[in-house]
Amino acid sequence: MSRIGKLPITLPAGVTVTVGEDNVITLKGPKGELQQQVSPNMTVKVDEGHLIIERPDDEKENRALHGLYRSLLHNMVTGVSEGFRKELELVGVGYRVTNSGQVLELSLGYTHSILLELPKEIKVETKMERNKNPLILLESCDKQLLGQVCAKIRSFRKPEPYKGKGIRFVGEQVRRKSGKTAGK
Repeated sequence: MSRIGKLPITLPAGVTVTVGEDNVITLKGPKGELQQQVSPNMTVKVDEGHLIIERPDDEKENRALHGLYRSLLHNMVTGVSEGFRKELELVGVGYRVTNSGQVLELSLGYTHSILLELPKEIKVETKMERNKNPLILLESCDKQLLGQVCAKIRSFRKPEPYKGKGIRFVGEQVRRKSGKTAGK
């Protein structure tokens, strides 16, 4: 039995689950609504405030999918009830960020500013305070979409190891290297 797959998912108050045709699971909660297609081999049951995923046999593929779908559904339950939040900071002289609605404008030391239109499922907020690094605050109920957008923003200027400049997550440690003069 999959250690992750056999754990039941507790449904918090305010979250409703619907199992539709072709094993499409729909979760609705205070933060939004998410859908996930589950493999036809897996059976999903709602039982006394718990969501349970079961597999038919111990084939290798079914064992792998068991834990996968349990993790995906657990992230969906967390997303529609509490939501997910990521904070990115811009480290570097002259790096700026502003937003107007769902359009993020990044000034990262290139000759032009970068405009990025974010999906409507993501709430964005930017903070620019004096003597502090600019911050980008992103919130969503979809963990995968949020991570994908963060990776896209970060790809514009990854943290480099010599001066530490770039876009990084708040609290992330960047491994620093000494320059070539330090070796002598």
